[in-house]
Amino acid sequence: MVAQAFTVDLNKPLVFQVGHLGEDYQEWVHQPIVSKEGPRFFASDFWEFLTRTQWWVIPLVWLPVVCWSVSISFRMGHTLPEVASMVIGGILIWTLLEYTLHRFLFHINTKSYWGNTLHYLLHGCHHKHPMDGLRLVFPPAATAILCVPFWNLVKLFSTPSTTPALFGGGLLGYVMYDCTHYYLHHGQPTKEVPRNLKRYHLNHHFRVQTKGFGITSSLWDKVFGTLPPLKGADKSR
Repeated sequence: MVAQAFTVDLNKPLVFQVGHLGEDYQEWVHQPIVSKEGPRFFASDFWEFLTRTQWWVIPLVWLPVVCWSVSISFRMGHTLPEVASMVIGGILIWTLLEYTLHRFLFHINTKSYWGNTLHYLLHGCHHKHPMDGLRLVFPPAATAILCVPFWNLVKLFSTPSTTPALFGGGLLGYVMYDCTHYYLHHGQPTKEVPRNLKRYHLNHHFRVQTKGFGITSSLWDKVFGTLPPLKGADKSR
């Protein structure tokens, strides 16, 4: 007797269903459903609430933290140009972290029940429902938890007086990333640079999901050779 493949019921909470897909999860999650209305994740209203975040909450919550963190380095004796260079350095660190997390963690292949479940919560839901406007940015509670290892990472290669500004720059880079990510999905850019960035990112969602991991820029895709092929190159193969 051949076991019947598991079918996800989109009318029921999804999180604890997707794990049952097993090896079929990767194919399922990379077949996007284009709808601005996202699915329900949990039966619990409390947990469901924690998965939904308006984009403007990100700068509202984190920009004051950025300013406070950067001001610490300034008060510890660093000049304005020194602090500015630390902030820029922090932003650059974030762009590399953004690329690394997206490529190696968000796109990890899973097939176990809990592996699929955790991947769906982390990033799979975004590929399955890429236009879900309330799940495009990272919930502040989760970001707060991740700030702890990021602070400790920065401390490894900086001094006590430079750590706050570098951290603040990295956090500013994250805010820019999340706001940019939302705009690339729901904005209608008229200028060439943001229009090309939107095309670049949507290409990652709808054409070549194993390339183009940069969100705010294609810098690290160029460095590490993960630029997506041109459409003409795809057709010529």
